[in-house]
Amino acid sequence: MADDSPRKISDTRVLAALTHPLRRQILDVLEADGPATVGMLAERTGEAVGNVSHHVRVLADARLVEDVPELARDRRERWWRATSAEVLWARADFEGSPADAAVADAAGSLMLERQLAAARSWPARRAGYSPQWREVGSLSTEAWLRLSPEEAREFGAQLMALLDTWSHRAVPDDSQDRDSVLVFAHVVPTAP
Repeated sequence: MADDSPRKISDTRVLAALTHPLRRQILDVLEADGPATVGMLAERTGEAVGNVSHHVRVLADARLVEDVPELARDRRERWWRATSAEVLWARADFEGSPADAAVADAAGSLMLERQLAAARSWPARRAGYSPQWREVGSLSTEAWLRLSPEEAREFGAQLMALLDTWSHRAVPDDSQDRDSVLVFAHVVPTAP
């Protein structure tokens, strides 16, 4: 059964499954739109059904998606959903071996590239949105903070709590124009 509580990942195989570009896109579709069949996922991703089916099996083996038999209309139809709305992992959890650390570094880089690609593609996509979406779709901000490691951890927890509040809220049925929105943040030590 799908779970709203975050899943902590410390297995490199699961991390690799999570960060593969097509698998991540499949998870994004399931998280944003809810359960789907492989055919529906293939249509949404523009990939062949057989390819999507393979990647869904990999995600299922990693316990990132699960079968939803109650949605099937017959024995041949299979529906899938994400098992957790949120996954968490920390680079520090993969320092047990150089190979694990390399997987975590690559995963972090792939996830960052995915997030940046979504932000970078906005100018090319914005014309297809209403003026209200075009106004807020360009929201970008940053701040320089002076924090201790403990303060950075606290800040990160508060930021995650805010995102959690919004991502788990019941979406009102009030006929407002709503669309999927990707929000991401990174807290990293660096210098200006």
